Amino acid sequence: MAFQAGGQRPAPRPVPENPEAQAYLDDCAGLLEAVSFPSLVVDHCWDVVLTNSAFRSLFGGVGPHPTAMPDGNFLRFVLFHPDAPTVLGEHEASWCLPMLAHFARTAESHGPDHGLQAIRREIAQDPIMEAAYRHGLPHWIRAVGEEAVELDGAVRPVLHPDPRWGATDCRIVAETSRTLEELGCTRLTFVLREARRAPSRDRRARRTASHLRVVPTAG
Repeated sequence: MAFQAGGQRPAPRPVPENPEAQAYLDDCAGLLEAVSFPSLVVDHCWDVVLTNSAFRSLFGGVGPHPTAMPDGNFLRFVLFHPDAPTVLGEHEASWCLPMLAHFARTAESHGPDHGLQAIRREIAQDPIMEAAYRHGLPHWIRAVGEEAVELDGAVRPVLHPDPRWGATDCRIVAETSRTLEELGCTRLTFVLREARRAPSRDRRARRTASHLRVVPTAG
């Protein structure tokens, strides 16, 4: 039976107070819904402003989490949700470390910011994640190069619940129009590729971000 994208489009998160800006986001929601690939709009803290049905289908099988749902804050989902490796293939190397590096660069460039500081505290509360952030991340960036931190154009593996896609790759396309930039937002689209990947053990993984292997465990 064909995989069905279910559910209605959720109302945009009320980011702007300007009615014109809110109307722009409303129209962006319609545009996203017309896209067949998973797409979302996030602010600089990775709080999710908009998603489309394809995005919700990709992540529809993840379990509940108080702070790290994919349609709440996508960075928290990648870093802290135990189900993230079941959707994001090669979770540590292809998703967690690049987004940790992106977060570090954003935190440095924004200065004091309540939302970014809250995520930084969550990282600090996890000893292994904190060690990866402080010590493993610089080593990883030196090994793979600064370009690995970039979102736009990155090709990363996903494990789609739709058997027509299954284990495949997506190219991340990041777009920021003038109005989205004024709102501090970016649109991300995961352009799924037709080429199939070999099945990944991550499909059955249920490990948390505390199990990062970029640094040795304490002992």
